[in-house]
Amino acid sequence: SEIVNLLNHRGVRAVGLSGKDANLICAQKKLATVYEGDEKKKVDIGYVGAVQKVNVALIEDLLDQDYVPVIAPIGVGANGESYNINADYVAAEIAGALHAEKLLLLTDVEGIYKDFSDKSSFLSTLHMQEARDYIKLGVIQGGMIPKVEACLTSLEKGTGKTHIIDGRLDHSIILEIFTSQGIGTQVVR
Repeated sequence: SEIVNLLNHRGVRAVGLSGKDANLICAQKKLATVYEGDEKKKVDIGYVGAVQKVNVALIEDLLDQDYVPVIAPIGVGANGESYNINADYVAAEIAGALHAEKLLLLTDVEGIYKDFSDKSSFLSTLHMQEARDYIKLGVIQGGMIPKVEACLTSLEKGTGKTHIIDGRLDHSIILEIFTSQGIGTQVVR
């Protein structure tokens, strides 16, 4: 609601939605993978979910009327239960379902590095297979994994291009999209 209020205050016609509204985000329970010794197990961690389907009609109707939908990453289960879903994954699924031209994920780092301690190893472009390999090899780790996985999902589902950029910088979206070198990491096919 704070984001919606800020946008509306600045003249943007924003509407706040939950993924539960009109069954916008249909979800299922997501089990966590844990390791006990050498054994890999799936564990129920409560009302954490994964997107099953995005019903884009409501989003398309709002966009057609020049509204900006601001969507909380809550999904609805088959029995009406609420599931909390990682916002990067929700954004990726929505962008893919809409066949968006771009998905931009804002974070608090510049983008992706082959070696985070070596600033010269910054990657301005990363291809899908490289991204998968870097996750497997541990080059991409921690909180960057869901962002890169979201980019991959979005591209696989029809988004044209994805970007991970530093949202702390003024005008970061403009600098990424409208300059030839950009400022973040683009993940592409």
